[in-house]
Amino acid sequence: MNTIIAALCITMGAKTVALDTTHFTLAWTHSVAKTRWEEDYRLGQDGRLVLTEARIAGTGPGMEPPPHAQLRAGVWHYVPDLPPLPELRLTISPYTADYDLCWNGRCQKLTRILSAPLDPAVATITACAAATHPNTAP
Repeated sequence: MNTIIAALCITMGAKTVALDTTHFTLAWTHSVAKTRWEEDYRLGQDGRLVLTEARIAGTGPGMEPPPHAQLRAGVWHYVPDLPPLPELRLTISPYTADYDLCWNGRCQKLTRILSAPLDPAVATITACAAATHPNTAP
């Protein structure tokens, strides 16, 4: 019997890196308001990404917290009303700060995980089986 290990795969161009985790936090700085935004995800049983909580350290254009958000220590916490997602597509740009990706108690810049420059590109995050991807991040 084959055991499929759930993992997180990040793909940019022809490169894919697998992270051995089923939970992760994606964080970035809003390009206009310069405010931190964080989203927690888990991999669903169907291979989709389930957004379990979001946090915004302020408000601004395109980042208004919903009415049910709770303000705790200056940060808005809420659960977004979104269905599970098949993937996340993230635009990498030298004109905005890099994304932070946190898993298993550590955080790294997305471009460092991919060993890629901060040049215009699109990175895709999906669920995958770690055994199918030899480029598993340590």
